[in-house]
Amino acid sequence: MASVLKPAVGERKTMSIRPLHIVSVLLICSPLLFLWHYTSSNPQVTTIKFWNGNKTSSRQAYERDVLTAVLEVTRKGYGEIPVIEDLTDYPDPADEASIFRKKGFDVFGTVAGNPKLANEKKILIPHPMMKGLLGYRVLIIRAADRETFAGITTAAQLQQQRLGIPLGWADAALFRHNDYPVVEDGTFDDLFTRLRSNQFDYVSFGANEVESVYQERAATPADLHTDENVLLYYPFPLVFYVNPNNTELARRIDQGMQIIIHNGQLDDIFQRHYGNLVERLQLKNRALITLTNPLLPNALRNYESDLLND
Repeated sequence: MASVLKPAVGERKTMSIRPLHIVSVLLICSPLLFLWHYTSSNPQVTTIKFWNGNKTSSRQAYERDVLTAVLEVTRKGYGEIPVIEDLTDYPDPADEASIFRKKGFDVFGTVAGNPKLANEKKILIPHPMMKGLLGYRVLIIRAADRETFAGITTAAQLQQQRLGIPLGWADAALFRHNDYPVVEDGTFDDLFTRLRSNQFDYVSFGANEVESVYQERAATPADLHTDENVLLYYPFPLVFYVNPNNTELARRIDQGMQIIIHNGQLDDIFQRHYGNLVERLQLKNRALITLTNPLLPNALRNYESDLLND
């Protein structure tokens, strides 16, 4: 047991502050000061703010189910934290870019290498969640042009047509990189009005969403058509990005994605949403035109989908 020096009887009880005492106090207090600063600037997480806007309803449903599964399989280690889902659309690219920095969301799903995030701090979860399906692109065209597109079998032929893309969408730069004429303007809401008015010749959507997009936005009047011949492909993995200030959530989602990939839950979710899609859209029987994706981050630089190899 350490001894304690006591003042002699009759002596004034004074304290002499020595350099060694100061160092000892600092060593004891510094961790406490750090803990106070950390907890005051990083209060205990009570909710997970999940942004799920700027995408089709079918993608929203899929990404919601994947995140729910990820949080469920990691609940024992991290606890049950309520998720607040926000479906607000932010068509201005600057708004999407600042989804963490200004709007304070914790997580959202988007394509790996989304150029709107190029200058933003973020944490990539490098586990594709949709088997690359978003990179298999089906065209929507004017019904009057069905014969033209039915005869297209090569990239050179398709490059004679103009592709319409809403302003700020991630794949605009990708198509330009592959020498496709791109008309990048407007929004998702006016895309089909502009297609009808001949501002461009076709639009492309992931095979996972083209049916719902057509039915919800393009089927009436019946002057547009889902092309049945061409299938574009480029590596376009769908991933989660996490707020850079929420490293614990990033670890949780990373671990959860690995778990549901290995235990088969991700396959089950995919089958539930898109089980017969390859057959229904006859993806294996189309004229396949392949593009490269220069936007892929290093962690996924060599990613390729094997969805149609089964």
